[in-house]
Amino acid sequence: MNKTDLVNNISEKSGLAKKDVEAVINGVLGEITDALAQGDKVQLIGFGTFETRKRSGRTGRNPQTGTTIEIPESTVPAFKAGNKLKEAVN
Repeated sequence: MNKTDLVNNISEKSGLAKKDVEAVINGVLGEITDALAQGDKVQLIGFGTFETRKRSGRTGRNPQTGTTIEIPESTVPAFKAGNKLKEAVN
């Protein structure tokens, strides 16, 4: 399912206009992105938690040339599923 499918499904189920549903989805995703960029975490009880994690620097290898390269430390987004989501999937 992509974003267009999600907007269409929510629009059909809720009776709201597609442009309104898309605006809400864009707003939610934007707020989650802004919170993660500031180092905050977003917890949606029953669904899951969005947070950032530090990935330490390491030595890697270029697969084409075989030379070693240093990969710097980075911050990456992470998602941990909540219990209700886990139960629904299983």
